[in-house]
Amino acid sequence: MARTATVNRTTRETDISLTLNLDGSGESKISTGIGFFDHMLEGFSRHGFFDLNCHVKGDLHVDGHHTVEDTGIVLGQALARALGDKKGICRYGYFILPMDDALAMCAVDLSGRPWLQFDACFPQARTGGLDTELVREFFHAVSCSGGMNLHIKILDGQNTHHMIEAIFKAFAKALDQATGMDPRIRDVLSTKGSL
Repeated sequence: MARTATVNRTTRETDISLTLNLDGSGESKISTGIGFFDHMLEGFSRHGFFDLNCHVKGDLHVDGHHTVEDTGIVLGQALARALGDKKGICRYGYFILPMDDALAMCAVDLSGRPWLQFDACFPQARTGGLDTELVREFFHAVSCSGGMNLHIKILDGQNTHHMIEAIFKAFAKALDQATGMDPRIRDVLSTKGSL
């Protein structure tokens, strides 16, 4: 059974079309209007083995906030739809990822209860056209709309580009684990009987 979802969302600030395949090969077609953000989403797709098509038209004449946050909302919605009833998934995932000077940790619980714990301070306020404060906004939106408990922490780092890229890749690897199927799980991995 294919674990895919397509979400379209149009507001006065953004127009987004996104398709996510949890069981892909890491292929992506990304266009958000912010080159560095495109690069981060491509890395997320490739390292999580998620197929991701994402096209965003946002009010970049204002700034990148709505584009980045709304993309997070839509990605979280697509993830929740693709997971369906969550039967058989591992639910939890974690990864510590090195990238040159940077070391990022990410832990995920697809519990249905949103929570973001984000511990990262970036040396630069902007990199590659992206305001670095928007990295937290993106993951907050993914957590809330995807219904996941998400912990992200930079353990070490000096270069802002490396730190942010390590975060996105660690998230991809942790999410790949959490969305993975385990034949020992016959229903859902919860004493409650539902997630």
